[in-house]
Amino acid sequence: MAAPVICPICKTETNFFKEPLGPFCSSRCKMIDLGRWLGEDYRISEPLRPDHLDEYLERSGAELDLPEN
Repeated sequence: MAAPVICPICKTETNFFKEPLGPFCSSRCKMIDLGRWLGEDYRISEPLRPDHLDEYLERSGAELDLPEN
C-alpha cells in the first residue's frame, strides 16, 4: 500500500510505509531527524494536562482530525 508523503527533512516525495525508513526518504534524513530530537531542536513545550483535552471530549471519529477553527 503506497502512501505518498514529503520527507520532513529534505522535502523529497517518498512512501510513508517504506520500510524501515518511512516517512523519511533515506537513512541520512532519518539520522538528521534523530539528531535534532537528541540535540533538543525539537521539544514538547509543556506536558499535557487533562484540561488540554477537554475541548475534544465532544468530538468523535473523523471529527477529531479536523483543524481547530
